[in-house]
Amino acid sequence: MLRSAFRATSRSTFRHHGLSSSPPRSGVVSRGVASVHPSPGPGRLQRLAYGTVKYCGITTIGFAVIVAGFFAYDSMTYVEHARNAVAVPSLALTPNRGGPKNLPIAEEMIDEYEDGDAKPHGREKLVILGSGWGAVSVISRLNPDAYDVTVISPSNYFLFTPLLPSACVGTVEIRSIVEPIRKIIRRIRGHYLEASAETVDFANKLIEVVESPQCSNGKEPRRFYVPYDKLILSVGAAQNTHGVDGIEHCRFLKTTNDCIKIRAQVMDNFEKACMPTTTDEERKRLLSFVVCGGGPTGVEFAAELYDMVNEDMCEYFPKILRNEVSVHVIQSRDHILNTYDKTISQYAESRFAKNYVNVEVNARVQKVEKDKVVFSQKMSDGKTVTKELPYGLCLWSTGVSLAPITEHIRSQIPVQTNRHALETDPHLRVVGTPLGDVYAIGDCSTVQNNVTEHVLDFVEDEQRHQVDRGEELTVTREELDKMAVRIKKAFPQASDHLTALDRLFDKHDLDHNGVLSLSELKSLLEGIDKKLTSLPATAQRAHQQGNYLANKLNALHRAKDSFALNEIVDGDVDSAVYKRFRYNHLGSLAYLGNAAVGDLPGGYTLTGGLIAMYAWRSVYWSETVSLRSRLLIAIDWAKRAIWGRDLSRF
Repeated sequence: MLRSAFRATSRSTFRHHGLSSSPPRSGVVSRGVASVHPSPGPGRLQRLAYGTVKYCGITTIGFAVIVAGFFAYDSMTYVEHARNAVAVPSLALTPNRGGPKNLPIAEEMIDEYEDGDAKPHGREKLVILGSGWGAVSVISRLNPDAYDVTVISPSNYFLFTPLLPSACVGTVEIRSIVEPIRKIIRRIRGHYLEASAETVDFANKLIEVVESPQCSNGKEPRRFYVPYDKLILSVGAAQNTHGVDGIEHCRFLKTTNDCIKIRAQVMDNFEKACMPTTTDEERKRLLSFVVCGGGPTGVEFAAELYDMVNEDMCEYFPKILRNEVSVHVIQSRDHILNTYDKTISQYAESRFAKNYVNVEVNARVQKVEKDKVVFSQKMSDGKTVTKELPYGLCLWSTGVSLAPITEHIRSQIPVQTNRHALETDPHLRVVGTPLGDVYAIGDCSTVQNNVTEHVLDFVEDEQRHQVDRGEELTVTREELDKMAVRIKKAFPQASDHLTALDRLFDKHDLDHNGVLSLSELKSLLEGIDKKLTSLPATAQRAHQQGNYLANKLNALHRAKDSFALNEIVDGDVDSAVYKRFRYNHLGSLAYLGNAAVGDLPGGYTLTGGLIAMYAWRSVYWSETVSLRSRLLIAIDWAKRAIWGRDLSRF
């Protein structure tokens, strides 16, 4: 009965909701909720087509927005400036005359009052000679309100020198590695004069300046004086020719003009080699490229030249030329890249051998003739032989020497006896000039390493009095520890050589009496002097010195009011406000032709192919001075990868 009641109840419930408890009969459509089967959705191809159209549409719209935004921005750059009245100092239009030669004195510049913001009065005049790494580093960090800055240089641009060999063959364009100096100095509201400094009158604080040939319109260049309160020498260095005859037949690689001439001559040589009137002997000479100097510049130029020949010339010039091209590197030492780790030098030589770049080591150039290089080479058996190499282009890259202005300044200062650079103290002040007036950074300078000459500056006052009284000086272990602290402060580059003092003490305590005599102390310091080397003539060194000097000048400006309150007008104020300069070597890199090497801090080395090359590119790309340069260099690398190098000749 329960089962019958349940069935009756179920039937009544289904009827109440419009449902049937029994399956529908054939041919009868049940009312209420019918059996629903899902309709088939879009297929895989339909979804793929829909997604493609969707994303293409979004991309097209996004690209159109970007293009429209660019043209909108571009339209706003075409602005016509009204000709308004400009205030110009009277001394800028009619300068006073004076100085030893009674020349005009540029006390004011014609753009002195152009800025909308008034410049602080009473700023010291800071003059920077040069527009290279050191100068630009100073400008980039200098407080705009601290100094009235004037940059004097015959080049109105900053040149990114590490990529100069790449520009010689079109891997990057020259315009991509230069930055107008006027854009750089705009931040500090400085002045720029396209001219060259000839002499410096330290007594009257005047720089004799001569106009560049571009500004003289073919006439006799005019001269004038530029006054200064502080002077920074960052004029770089000239090419060292070592007195070799016939150097006028060579090309150098230091400026954009050098780069343009080299690029044109390389293309000329290849075009001449294709002429039907060119003999086989002449063709081989035209396609012979000789690099004198196995340093980073010479090695990178040889590598870039090989890349251009291998990747581009073979595609568009007769293939027989590839077999007749020869690249030679003449190196006076027993390895190329001799300032790098020996394993790096050996890797570079093996890489060049693989790329058919001939390396002549232990060779010295005797003379350069119009069509050949004559050099002597010391062979493995000790004999010296004379060889000749015909060339179509000879690049001279064998070190640096003093620039004319540096040589003139050195001749003015009796204590400047270094024939290769101006000596500075650890605060980068030029030795022999008024303290705190003249600084030198970059290739034109070197930091003094003569610790021994200053030995009495590091002993205690009582010990110094002993020497004055004619008594014998003695130094104990504890006193040597105190001296080491003072030596490290005065000569930071000596810090690494003053770590094992106990060992040094025992080594130079010849009579084993537990103290060092004056002669034994000098012997110890002379050993340190021999280990100290001149700072490398690299962009890295100039960059660090420029940053250091800018920070110190900012500190001097902040302490100016304090000095005035305490009536401090002279003395060693640099030491009072800032630490001494210490060079921090971050490593050296070199390009070897789709490969690169690196001599890294801590004794590590980097050698390899494309990965090392991309690391080399990344480092230098990040060191460029502006976003503009970074974008242009990246575009140049992309153009080379897609279309190859530009083989046009202008």
